Parts: sequence; structure tokens; C-alpha cells
Amino acid sequence: MLSLESHYKPLYVYKETQTRHNELNYQLIGKRIFDIFFALTVTILVLSWLIPIIGILIRLGSVGPVLYIQKRTGYRGKPFNCLKFRTMTHNPQAVFAQATKFDNRVTPIGRFLRKTNLDEMPQFLNVLIGDMSIVGPRPHALQHSAQFWNTMPEYRKRYRVKPGVTGLAQVRGCRGETDQLIKMQHRVKYDRFYNRKKNPFLDLWICWLTIKSMIKGNVNAW
Repeated sequence: MLSLESHYKPLYVYKETQTRHNELNYQLIGKRIFDIFFALTVTILVLSWLIPIIGILIRLGSVGPVLYIQKRTGYRGKPFNCLKFRTMTHNPQAVFAQATKFDNRVTPIGRFLRKTNLDEMPQFLNVLIGDMSIVGPRPHALQHSAQFWNTMPEYRKRYRVKPGVTGLAQVRGCRGETDQLIKMQHRVKYDRFYNRKKNPFLDLWICWLTIKSMIKGNVNAW
């Protein structure tokens, strides 16, 4: 005797196929349209005056460039040049090391920028170029990816979508120094959940939580 599920199997297959089709349309078309519209709006209305003002404050506080360009891991593991406002003292020969609490490399204006997430604002230009999305897993430095790419089974799967200016892991508190393996595991868990469930409403919700975090400040932003 056929089960109810077997009887309606064509309907289940149709619904599953339709869901995947909608997700694909959002990822390939809708998400990119949202990214361009959002990033272009921010660039015209905010970055056009924010970059000169913050640039002056950075140069007054320390010697060095306004923008910090770092190689980070992008879509499918391809490296790209990630833009940030410089928040540390300029040292071209410095060896990569994550910022720690009370890190003396962080400048006074840099501490404010990191606390409010304003240091990430130039990444809207990365979105316009096409290297990043508004929402997605945060792009990690190449050194981090080299450390976890082959040792953590789920790590590389987080890059099956473009990295984001903000992400689910960040708004749920998983940001800052990853000095313990469990911290990276929590990030990857949130990132993988986002990759499976991504949709326009989830993206808008994450954007809203990010704005709230910028206003309140983040305790893990050092």
C-alpha cells in the first residue's frame, strides 16, 4: 500500500524544486540587484562625505594611508582586495596578527571606528565592484583561511556565497578575536545556516540588527 507521502510525491518534488528555483533566482539575480541598489545609495548619500571627514581624522591621528587594503578570502576561495578605514598605526613590515583587547596598535580614532563598525564602510565599494555582497559570511584574512580550510570540514562551505559587509554571525555576537577554536566553529555554524536559509527578509533583518549594533557599539569590537 502506498503511503500518503508516496501518493503525493510529485507535489513534494515540485515544491522542493520550486523552492530551489526561487533561492537560485534570489542568489543570482535578486540579491545582486539588492546589493547594487543598497551599495550605490550608501556610496552617494554617505560615503561621499564620510570618507573625506574620516580620512582627515585618520591622518591627523597617525601617519599613513586612509584606507587599509588587505587580501581576504572571497567567493569560492578566490582572494580579493578588501577595503577598510585604517584603524592601526601604519607598519608595512608588520606580521599578521588579529587585534586584541587593549591592542596598542589601534589608534584612538581607530578604536571608535572599530567599535561602531564604521571602519567597514569602504566595503560598500567592494560590493559595487562585485567582490562582496551586503549580507553574507564575513571574509577572513588569507592566514585564517589557510589555518582552517583543510582542518575544519565546514569552513570552506561558508564561501559558497559571496562574503558580506555584515552577516548573521556578527549580529549574533560572533565577532572579534578568534583565540579559541570554539569561536570559529560558532561563526561557521551561523554562516552555514545563513547560506541555507538566505532570503530577502533575512537580509533585511540582518541589516537592521547591524544598524542597531552600530548605534549601541559592540563589546567584541576591539
